[in-house]
Amino acid sequence: MEVVAVRRCAVRSVVVAGLLVLGVSGVSGVSGMSGEAAAVARSGPGPGPGPGPGPEADVAYHGRVSLSQGRLRVWVVPQNEGPAALPNATLRVRLSAELADRQELAQGCARAGLREVVCETGALPLHGRGRHIGLLLELKEPVPEVVVRIDTWWNGGASDRDLSNNQHAVLALDTGDSYAF
Repeated sequence: MEVVAVRRCAVRSVVVAGLLVLGVSGVSGVSGMSGEAAAVARSGPGPGPGPGPGPEADVAYHGRVSLSQGRLRVWVVPQNEGPAALPNATLRVRLSAELADRQELAQGCARAGLREVVCETGALPLHGRGRHIGLLLELKEPVPEVVVRIDTWWNGGASDRDLSNNQHAVLALDTGDSYAF
C-alpha cells in the first residue's frame, strides 16, 4: 500500500496493531514529497520527536490560523534552532472538526485522516527556517469554532528535547480573526 501526496486524492486512515496505516484510493505512486518524506509516508510515522538515536534538533512552528464560514486558513513557518540541521521533517495539523471530502492541498501535503493533514517542511538548516506552509482547508460543515493542533509527525530521525515550541493547540472562532501561535 502506498501513500500519495497529491492534490485531490482520497486518503483514509486505519489503526492496525497500534500503527497508523494510510490508504489511498484512485491514485498510485508518490509525488509532491521528497524521497525521504515519501518513504516515511509509505511506512507510517517514525519514532516521533522525542529523544532517540540520531542528531538533535529543536524544531519549532510559528504561524496563525483563522476560521470563516467553514474555511480554515493555516499558515505555518517551521524553523530549527539546532544543534543539527535536518534534511526534512513532517508537520501534522489535526482539527476538532471533520474536513470536507475534497481538499486542494499545497504541494508536499497529504490528507492523513478525516481531521488530519501532514506536510513536509523542506530542509531545516541550523538556526534557519523551512518552507512556508499555507493551507486553505474546507470543513465538512460550518462550525462556530475549531481547535487546531499542530505538532511534528516525523522529525527526520532527530531527537528534540524541547517539545513546547512544536506542539500547539489553537482555538479559532468563526469570526475571520487571525490567531497566532
